[in-house]
Amino acid sequence: MSDRESLPESHPLPQLAQLVRHLGEELAAFRKRAIQAETRLRGYESSTRTGDLFAPQRVEALEKENADLRARLEFATEQTRAILAQVRFLRQQTEHPVTNAQAVVGNGEPTRDAKAVNRGPRGAR
Repeated sequence: MSDRESLPESHPLPQLAQLVRHLGEELAAFRKRAIQAETRLRGYESSTRTGDLFAPQRVEALEKENADLRARLEFATEQTRAILAQVRFLRQQTEHPVTNAQAVVGNGEPTRDAKAVNRGPRGAR
């Protein structure tokens, strides 16, 4: 016999058995996951037939409702901003009232009311 045959090599049969065992465990895990996925898929398919949450019509209706709510929210936001601007203006007018003598048009000319006040008792200049 040669030296090679007399040396105890690592035994391939126990290693092969261990690999086959691990492969069987992985296969069982994959099978279990596949069965769970199939069960879940059947549930989704049956729920779409009964008009459940995942039905395409239901999704479309929810998308339309969402768009409508967004539009209403935008409209309400704009109204709120306009009211807020009015409140700010009124608060400013309350804090710093403008008298007729102080009222001027944007170009620096007195308004009609201010001219009438400045004319005196007869209304003439």
